Amino acid sequence: MSSEVYDFIVVGGGTAGIVIATRLSEIPTQRVLVLEAGSDHSDDLRVKIPALYAALHGTEVDWCFKTEPQVRLLSLNVRIISLNQGKALGGSSAINNIVFTPPTKSLIDAWESLGNTGWNWDAFKDYYAKVYTSPPIPDSLEKELGVDKWITKITKTSGPLQLSFPESFDEKGYLMADNPWSDATTVGAFSNFTSVDPIRKERSYAANAYYHPVKGRNNLEVITNAVVEKILFDHSSQPPRAIGVQYRHEAHTRTVSAEKEVIVAAGGLQSPKLLEVSGIGNSGILQQNGIDVVKELKGVGENLQDHILCDFAVEAVDEMETLDGLARQEPEAIERVMNEFMVNRTGLLTSGGIKTYAYMPVVDHISEEGVKALKELLEKNRPSLASGTTAKRDLAYFEIAEKLLLDPTRPSAAYLTAIGQNPVAPDPVTGGISKPLEGKYLTIVAILAQPLSRGSVHTISKDISVPSTIDPRYLSNPVDIEILAQHVLYLQDVVRSTPLGNLLKQPLKHFHPAANFSNLEGAKKYIQARANTMWHLAGTCSMLPEEMGGVVDTELKVYGVENLRVVDSSVVPLLPPGNLQSTIYALAERAADIIKAAYQLS
Repeated sequence: MSSEVYDFIVVGGGTAGIVIATRLSEIPTQRVLVLEAGSDHSDDLRVKIPALYAALHGTEVDWCFKTEPQVRLLSLNVRIISLNQGKALGGSSAINNIVFTPPTKSLIDAWESLGNTGWNWDAFKDYYAKVYTSPPIPDSLEKELGVDKWITKITKTSGPLQLSFPESFDEKGYLMADNPWSDATTVGAFSNFTSVDPIRKERSYAANAYYHPVKGRNNLEVITNAVVEKILFDHSSQPPRAIGVQYRHEAHTRTVSAEKEVIVAAGGLQSPKLLEVSGIGNSGILQQNGIDVVKELKGVGENLQDHILCDFAVEAVDEMETLDGLARQEPEAIERVMNEFMVNRTGLLTSGGIKTYAYMPVVDHISEEGVKALKELLEKNRPSLASGTTAKRDLAYFEIAEKLLLDPTRPSAAYLTAIGQNPVAPDPVTGGISKPLEGKYLTIVAILAQPLSRGSVHTISKDISVPSTIDPRYLSNPVDIEILAQHVLYLQDVVRSTPLGNLLKQPLKHFHPAANFSNLEGAKKYIQARANTMWHLAGTCSMLPEEMGGVVDTELKVYGVENLRVVDSSVVPLLPPGNLQSTIYALAERAADIIKAAYQLS
């Protein structure tokens, strides 16, 4: 199919865009075009082999975004953070660390409490199940994976994405009492799914799971290496109506028309930029860059959220297999694991190295005096309704976080363990990438589940190719560093106790002297020097009421214009506690049903 007119134009062939296009093209009468800025890298071994994900960072498969200097992240200098986002068919699902975790019920229900009627766990949970095929679990592995005592066994599902369990540690503590995919109300440790095909042991992602099986459809066209420059509008009636896009492909500028809708799925940093260069956003920013205003929406590019993490590595026992030899690029280690993978589809390369996951509350491990101090800190930082145009939004977010932080049944952090040193983390003294040490290490990580800090991303030009200004403002809310420090300090106790301590050499040897802190102030100082991003950038075109800074409504339609939706991480109003990819897949599945219903397509 080659045409200049389509029913639906999807801008961005990433995780959400591919799901949307696949589902809409199930209707043979609907002509669907996907325009993707990157290429199809599905035959690239760096994409296919799970453990090689970090080798994609900073390459042609990565947008290579950089933040503005983050004044609260300090080593020798104020740090600039690399934001790795997938520039390929499949988007960030092609370059992420393949972790596939559930949200929590309370978190998804909070979406509805923010003013998004119908976006709650009961309405949304089945869309998660629609995404993936659940992995088989032999009876002999149930205990090892920590699922033998679950009340609710894993429900058999048969979605496009193929999942598996990573090989697990024999011992774990703090196990969840039930299956987190069916009982999304629990806290504790669990064996996480990974988006790895259980047979081929290769990455399963949007391109090969959703698109490739249907790419022969006559009504679906995907153009790669196509950069959309702006959305086109018909201004002859009010409100303005999206009628197509202008894009650049093979050194030529082209336009293409959409009879029904333009669906923006360019990601948490690119979708707000495309709206702005097309005339939708804060009029002050638009006029400053010579862009004609189509619709004033001050929330475009605001409310930027990201998970911030902090980790440290401890020397592991000699018996543990780790990825450290690969990180050091030892020829013998590389040859051995590549042979294991290519011949038997086994070994270290079959996972990204993350083995266990946990959702943990903060109040379980701080004293009564600490809880009192936390309440005082929260009160001190409570937003005032008189504090500005986003006051209502800020207060709503604060009240959600406050309930979560003081509730022992809700996680304020996610913990994970990884077999090997972190290949992308900064040195806690210099701020540069840490050089891998000799020996074997286990890395333990705390991820701030519900950050209160908010940032922004805005264009500085009418030219889509000019990089945006990206400022996540990490740790700008004082509550964030307090909570993260409590968790990181608690992890020092975790590595000193069984069962995790059994996997570590005694006496404990931290990878860096700076990681051997023993009090809250030491933890905070370490966080400022070591903390990094999870690359879970969201919220910049939030699904919220317009008066709260929202950009899209509950049907993901952009306020004040017709025939334009946004479907990707930018519409997520509140981050889930762990990895983001499962929620983006589920969001796109639900969006496809919303769009089909709007046009009575079946």
